Amino acid sequence: MTASRTPDAGSLPLPDEPDEPAEVPLPKLSEPADGIPAVIGSERELAECAAAIAGGVGPVALDAERASGYRYGQRAYLVQVRREGSGTWLIDPIQLPDLTPLDEAIGSAEWLLHAASQDLACLAEVGLRPRQLFDTELGGRLLGLPRVGLAAVVEHYLGVTLAKEHSAVDWSTRPLPEPWLRYAALDVEVLAEVRNLMGIDLARAGKSEWARQEFEALLTWEPTVKVDPWRRTSGTHRLRKPRAMAAVREVWFARDDIAREKDVSPGRIMPDQAIVDIVTADPHDVSGLPSGHKAIRKHADVWLAALDRARELPERRLPAAALKSDGPPPARSWSDRDPTAAARLADVREALAAFSDERSVPVENICSPDSLRRVIWRPPTDPDAPAFDRALAELGARPWQREIVVPLLVAAFAAHPD
Repeated sequence: MTASRTPDAGSLPLPDEPDEPAEVPLPKLSEPADGIPAVIGSERELAECAAAIAGGVGPVALDAERASGYRYGQRAYLVQVRREGSGTWLIDPIQLPDLTPLDEAIGSAEWLLHAASQDLACLAEVGLRPRQLFDTELGGRLLGLPRVGLAAVVEHYLGVTLAKEHSAVDWSTRPLPEPWLRYAALDVEVLAEVRNLMGIDLARAGKSEWARQEFEALLTWEPTVKVDPWRRTSGTHRLRKPRAMAAVREVWFARDDIAREKDVSPGRIMPDQAIVDIVTADPHDVSGLPSGHKAIRKHADVWLAALDRARELPERRLPAAALKSDGPPPARSWSDRDPTAAARLADVREALAAFSDERSVPVENICSPDSLRRVIWRPPTDPDAPAFDRALAELGARPWQREIVVPLLVAAFAAHPD
């Protein structure tokens, strides 16, 4: 019997794999629709801007550019504003530090901002305060978008890329280069269209009321005042003795005074590592100062005087190694210190995670982790729904958040009674 000459299936040549479809790059939004506006810096031009904005229709898109990392503080060095029928305006708030004419022109119209908490404080400094607003970053978080930077949100909704290469430049530069102005104008040009499409998505997802409450809370938002900001000096974990911490504090404030006087970011005067090096060396004269940064020698007398002040402090005025917290202990220690509280926390966290997945909203936007820990560690005397609702409200939770979290707390306390 003649053997079959049919080739084995394993020896057959495989068909060519189809080529992966080439990823088509998104079109780039590179030019403002009306061209690049001139930066205005006179009272007359501001009056023209205010009149134009007042005569426009719909919400008003705003943005501010700061010089973080270059200048002292967080003041605005450029303000952008755009409204349908009014065009885009770029304003120099250094020449025009009082923008109340623009604020009056906007009136009660809705503000459109991206990451409002970054800009509200510096806009308030020049007289601009919203009566209502829509934050496209916060809206994106509530919708569970994977990325919520402005460029990513614009890509998601408009299908175009938005250049962001000038986001971290020194906006105190004068005159501002044309490419930077183009970037600044585009930032406000896209917000109205994004807001409209995002509003539709929020409504479809049943999250419009969530967004309304979050945006309303931003109207009274104020930046948190940092207690003992010098404690954020990197590298101090190696300096735990109170006298050394006092030296860090004195040198930190001395650097801050120089930075404020020169209007320069403190890190540009001298990096944190140099502060730690100075304190570690603990010199009594210039010869004992460490090398490594030119500011150490340039301001030698300032640092030595700061160290002397730390040495002269009485023991009772030395800073504690760490700030005493009024909050609960770290959650990792709960199982040892209070197993019942640990079990309650685990239950609520698990339920929140499930809700987060189901509704596509980050857990931290449903309930602040700190607020959750505080309410569970020190629960109300009568741990029922009204008591939990009051406790969360006192910690700043909005009604929509409390509607979700309170039943989870009630269930966790019922499952793990005292």
